[in-house]
Amino acid sequence: MNAIGLIALAASLAVFTGVGAGIGIGIATSKAAEAVARQPEASGKITSITLLGAALAEATAIYGFVVALLLIFVKWPL
Repeated sequence: MNAIGLIALAASLAVFTGVGAGIGIGIATSKAAEAVARQPEASGKITSITLLGAALAEATAIYGFVVALLLIFVKWPL
């Protein structure tokens, strides 16, 4: 496999981190909904913790996207 193919493969694997972030955010949101159903009076605190967790999980997807862009635009042989 040539260098262009390896860079494309590495970039696609880096973008694949978005799948993990999506699964993590989905699980966290479902657990937050269950927690609010059990304790409605704590919904404000649960919401803020869930949003913080979702932001941290989404950051991993953004890092993967940035790495993919760097691989494509910096390492791509012209």
